[in-house]
Amino acid sequence: MPDQELAFEEFMAARWQPLYRTAYLLTGNRHDAEDLLQSAMAGTCLRWSKIRDKGAADAYVRRAMLNDAQRHWRRRDREVVRGELPDEGFDQIGVRADHLALWQEVRRLPPKMRATLVLRYFEDLSVGETARELGCSEGVVKSATHHAIARLRQALPSLELTEELS
Repeated sequence: MPDQELAFEEFMAARWQPLYRTAYLLTGNRHDAEDLLQSAMAGTCLRWSKIRDKGAADAYVRRAMLNDAQRHWRRRDREVVRGELPDEGFDQIGVRADHLALWQEVRRLPPKMRATLVLRYFEDLSVGETARELGCSEGVVKSATHHAIARLRQALPSLELTEELS
């Protein structure tokens, strides 16, 4: 048992930052991202001994975050947090002014579109992998990606979104 606990601690220490960035991109703010990741990590810790492929633990945590985030998105009384990007913790996203403008528009996308972009372009998942993570068809992923990029292009006509995003 101590070896399994140590293995989870090592996993958590090594993967917290990358998984936090994903949580932040899914939620759009630091506090919700911390809550989302902590909840997913707590659930993963409880089931750690049952996870056969420890190499797939990232996907397990990501799926837990997506499930939790989707439950939150479905609530009718959800609170939408507005504000500026935090000055600490995730500065890489806003290095240039066009990145800041792009990020502000991504945050305005509906949650499912934002999740699709995060999984496809930040997590670098294929259309099929993204569909499995979101629990939908590949067609829904392609459509959501297309519509999200179209919205971003419309909102930021001066910013050239290259084909790598489409």
